[in-house]
Amino acid sequence: MKQVVQNYKSGELALLDVPVPGCKPGGVLVRTAYSLISTGTELMKVSEAGMSMLGKARSRPDQVAKVVQSVATNGVPATYRKVMGKLDSYTPLGYSLCGVVEQVGAGVDDVKVGDLVACAGNEHALHAELNWVPKNLYAPVPDGLAPRDAAFGTVGSIAMQGVRQGESRLGEVALVIGLGLIGQLVAQLLTASGVRVVGADPDPARCELAERLGAAACGDPASPAVESAVAELTDGHGVDQVYLAAGGGSNQPVELAARLCRDRGRVVDIGKCRLDLPWNAYYEKELDVRFSRSYGPGRYDPEYELEGRDYPIGYVRWTERRNLACFLDLVARGRVDVGPLISHTAAFDDAVETYRRLEDGELKAVAVLFRYPEQADEAGAPAAAPTVAVPAVRRGGRASAPARAARTPVRLAFVGAGNYASSMLLPHLARRDGVELSTVVTTTALSAANAQRKFGFAEATTDLDAVLGDDSVDAVFVVTRHSSHADLTRKALLAGKAVFVEKPLALTGEELTGVLAAVEESGNDRLQVGFNRRFAPLLRQAEQRFGPRTGPASLRYLVNAGRLDQGSWYLRQDTEGSRFAGEGGHFIDTASRLLGADPVSVYAVAASGNEDLQVVLGYPDGSTATIGYVTTGAAGFPKETLDLVADGKVLQLDDFVRTSVYDGRKRWVSSRLPKARDKGQSAELAAFVRAVRTGGPMPVPLESLVATTAATLAVRASLAGGAPVTLAEAR
Repeated sequence: MKQVVQNYKSGELALLDVPVPGCKPGGVLVRTAYSLISTGTELMKVSEAGMSMLGKARSRPDQVAKVVQSVATNGVPATYRKVMGKLDSYTPLGYSLCGVVEQVGAGVDDVKVGDLVACAGNEHALHAELNWVPKNLYAPVPDGLAPRDAAFGTVGSIAMQGVRQGESRLGEVALVIGLGLIGQLVAQLLTASGVRVVGADPDPARCELAERLGAAACGDPASPAVESAVAELTDGHGVDQVYLAAGGGSNQPVELAARLCRDRGRVVDIGKCRLDLPWNAYYEKELDVRFSRSYGPGRYDPEYELEGRDYPIGYVRWTERRNLACFLDLVARGRVDVGPLISHTAAFDDAVETYRRLEDGELKAVAVLFRYPEQADEAGAPAAAPTVAVPAVRRGGRASAPARAARTPVRLAFVGAGNYASSMLLPHLARRDGVELSTVVTTTALSAANAQRKFGFAEATTDLDAVLGDDSVDAVFVVTRHSSHADLTRKALLAGKAVFVEKPLALTGEELTGVLAAVEESGNDRLQVGFNRRFAPLLRQAEQRFGPRTGPASLRYLVNAGRLDQGSWYLRQDTEGSRFAGEGGHFIDTASRLLGADPVSVYAVAASGNEDLQVVLGYPDGSTATIGYVTTGAAGFPKETLDLVADGKVLQLDDFVRTSVYDGRKRWVSSRLPKARDKGQSAELAAFVRAVRTGGPMPVPLESLVATTAATLAVRASLAGGAPVTLAEAR
């Protein structure tokens, strides 16, 4: 299928061929009929992409702050790779469309195949021939409403949420500053509510359009016409509300709002405009400044948007989906007229040229629609959702590694191509001799296309079963969200593939048992978990300097994990497990490597009110390892520091930048500071590829991978019981 994308680094716009998205549970697969260009939001994004790197930084100071923090935590080279990787990727455009349901996912019962729906969301209602849309981000189109008009549903919801924030009442007077697409819709919604509207915009054509659609008076904000209209309609008191629907860097809108708003009136910011509030003007009138957040309650809440958990109507009357349905109803009943707002309708195949004309100013428009062909130019129906069917497997005995022809490359498939895979794994594999990146599998079409373009995969798809059934694939990398690791690993093992799965291997004891059952059933134990730190060159070097030990050791490992951004999927403990369940295996494995054994007991205590943990591991020879996993530390402090004490010696690791070994009077310090923190990914991948190529043993014994996973899971059991847990009990 085709999708409109942009490279934020170069500014390139393209109509890209990408795989069809899979139809996941909790949503529907929609074939687009019309999608709407937001001539404000989207063109601002397109314009930013064409800026220099300095211009991009100036336009997004919030992202610059994140980069600075990443430099402090991960160093300049790693941050540079991460930032450049994100910039040099295709990103989608679009967030408002109407289309026909082609496939219904499990758990959806309010629409059926063939129904017309309006869809919202900058990750789900894209300028693409097919989109997977979760339940709370679509609404059925009322009978008789044309698909062209229903494509306005999302931007209509944005305007509606702004009006709701203004709490307008019958008979009041409102000022709408900025009469672009959102401003025009705000003006119509207010008029439909019995509010008299004054509009302000420097474009005479937009002013004339707003008056034709019901506004009482409109004019240039720099002219006396707007002030005169407000004075006449309000008897000189000023308007009850001001809606800021303008963009740009001028502070004129907020200054005009203060001048024309009545005492204790309301100012609602809907657009992205400059907000240097003149303090005296706003203070003296005690103006109520409010922000309108996108489509309404539910926005940016992953439980609402992605998992379909609705808010009870008695507590939240107007959610994203209810706003969407309400706007569609108003258009269907003729209370809002979107037809006159349509300046241009372009064929979807002309998308890139349409954006160029808009950006150059050649095409003057309030609203532009893409019209899609009735039938997609593809062979067959869209890809079916992955099934749970298990391929034929070998039974009995332990299978040997599959024989490989000499000098043939190791063919790798990736399931998942997110940030970690793209920044920490694929760059190493893409430039490694003797490796062929065969296929990348993702649930979203564009991420697969990005990975294929950047790293040279031969194929990109959303069909996992096809990859597992491909005999030419030697190994499968599982780099998806944590909740899917165990199931995908089990399927790949049963398919006879060598498997590299990022941590964690499993989130529950049942999942771990399922993986081991697959090993037993298939005889395939070719498994590696992404515990990369044991392969870090500095750590290996320090181990050699420390030498063998004769007595028990004490190890202290402080992990300054820091806080996650609100909305991070890591925070979804009900589906993705706790943060420690997700990444704690890294630190347990590192401790076990240094102590030369697997843990036999676990005791964990948690700080009150946050995610800070202290985990004490016991080892067979009496050694102990204490892992302090904290989220409340200073951001500038190193993320990982480690001390190993035994036999009168001390090994120190400082965030994979420096190591020191103390032995009596002698002290050895790593001879050089690496240019970047090398946490062992490259060496780990080299060891895995070598094992697959030669048929030799996996880099880490399966027994150790299982013990580390069991120890990680035992942390939860210890916290629940308030007592130490042995691994035999935790399994």
